[in-house]
Amino acid sequence: MKANFAEYISGLTADFTPVVGGDLKQEDFIAIDLSANNPELLKLEQLSSEAFSVFIDHNLKVAGKKVAYGGYNEVRKLYQRSQLFNKNVDEFLNRNIHIGLDIWTAEGTDVLAVLDGEIHSFKDNANFGDYGPTIILKHMIEDEVFYSLYGHLSRNSLKNLQVGQKFKAQEKIAELGAAEENGDYAPHLHFQIIKDLQENKGDYPGVASKKDLDFYLGNCPDPNLLLKI
Repeated sequence: MKANFAEYISGLTADFTPVVGGDLKQEDFIAIDLSANNPELLKLEQLSSEAFSVFIDHNLKVAGKKVAYGGYNEVRKLYQRSQLFNKNVDEFLNRNIHIGLDIWTAEGTDVLAVLDGEIHSFKDNANFGDYGPTIILKHMIEDEVFYSLYGHLSRNSLKNLQVGQKFKAQEKIAELGAAEENGDYAPHLHFQIIKDLQENKGDYPGVASKKDLDFYLGNCPDPNLLLKI
């Protein structure tokens, strides 16, 4: 394993590398803040998929963009609505810090393999507030093994997949799912780089607690080091 995994990941791509769309360009993207510190989110009456869709669509329209992205190492309040993350009285133990990168765009949008890889595992994580349909690719580059996770997909994306199935970089692997199948979120891709899967299959934590944050930031570096949006 490389001494500095983040630097290794950054060195795998030279410039903007798409993970969604087919014809989307770097100028079509805009960063969006979904953190607990964003005053715009405080105006939402409820932390629902519908409310977030309206919020994101409005921001895209105002900016004249097609895709919103962001969220790495971001403290969020939207996880408070799900017992999957919000089980503890002690806030230090609750999972509310996002450790992947979210790409917010329309349901049905193509999801692309960022690098050459093969299917490690896949699963429909169907809990409320969970990933919904999820694919994990295994990559071996320069004798280095690591993984990429694609969450909030359509259920149709999991049909006919096989463990070990190979994909080339920029080949379509899935499509984004609607709220009723993606864990009840506004349509988006959760994209995450993982050094050690810790024996997980079809799933891996995408939200961390303050208690475990240092480990997860080391094991899951910022995916934008790879995408360079």
